[in-house]
Amino acid sequence: MERQRIAVACGGGPVATVMKAAKMLGAERSVILHTTTSADVVGNYSGYVVGYVSAALVKGNEKEEGIEDSEVEKPFDLTKEQKKTLLNIARKTLEEYLKTGNIPEFHIDDPELQKNMGVFVTLKKHGQLRGCIGLIRGVKPLYLGVQEMAISAATRDPRFPPVKYDELKDIEIEISVLTPFQRVKKPEEIKIGRDGLYIVKGFYSGLLLPQVPVEWGWDRETFLRQVCYKAGLPGDAWRDAELYKFQALVFSEE
Repeated sequence: MERQRIAVACGGGPVATVMKAAKMLGAERSVILHTTTSADVVGNYSGYVVGYVSAALVKGNEKEEGIEDSEVEKPFDLTKEQKKTLLNIARKTLEEYLKTGNIPEFHIDDPELQKNMGVFVTLKKHGQLRGCIGLIRGVKPLYLGVQEMAISAATRDPRFPPVKYDELKDIEIEISVLTPFQRVKKPEEIKIGRDGLYIVKGFYSGLLLPQVPVEWGWDRETFLRQVCYKAGLPGDAWRDAELYKFQALVFSEE
């Protein structure tokens, strides 16, 4: 059975009305401009939070920020020391935050780590997923994105209970730094183990990292179907949706 998307929002009726009116006026897609939560403001992620999003409903095929039509893969790499720095930021942030509720400050001068890039932080406990949340677009410096997503992966992934401080000794941190997205013109362009997928259709979107199909043993067809499910769409929706591929620089504490 294909999964259905379920959303709960205060003012859901007015939001749905605006979306319907925008669609009648020609809007074809939504573009997320910014997201935040009440916890981001007060710095306390220990309880329930209120989430906020600003979005534009647009006509035509305007490209979202960070999305390109080019098929050219842009090489990106970090030195061993830069990777170590990012992993240390994630680890020290979780240790401090889960113990005291405080978010440590880091002063990073490295220009590579100050670049705005999409990034995901994945937490694994004894090899099993324990949390994963990320930024698909480069809206803030990489090192700050790592810090924020580390906290989010530990405390805000709805699939899991919040990580406890005592668990950290058993948790491995993995970081995935995303390249800009490239439009997929035909499915044969997708290479398992190299590419992640991002799908957009109307007001629905979903993303799967490059390492996901490898870990699950998926072929290309299964990967395409699963990214549709991730977006809350039917398994064959990729055939008439906007489909993008991207690569990721993946590294971990292992």
